[in-house]
Amino acid sequence: MEPCGDQKIDCVNMNSCPCPKRTCANNGNCCSCVVKHRETDSLPYCLFLDNDGDKSVKNYYTKLKQRFEELS
Repeated sequence: MEPCGDQKIDCVNMNSCPCPKRTCANNGNCCSCVVKHRETDSLPYCLFLDNDGDKSVKNYYTKLKQRFEELS
């Protein structure tokens, strides 16, 4: 296990990261990416593909609510 912030988790890095920000130092380094996004209260691109450019947790819940309302 590798340290991931203050957590110890199995951290798998990706050879083909789905994030379009190729110049990001965390691109392909999943553990560092998750830590960075946790600290900035946002979600990594790979966990929130339908984000319209807004990766905030608030937008995630807004999109999730819309999806459930569409299913009703």
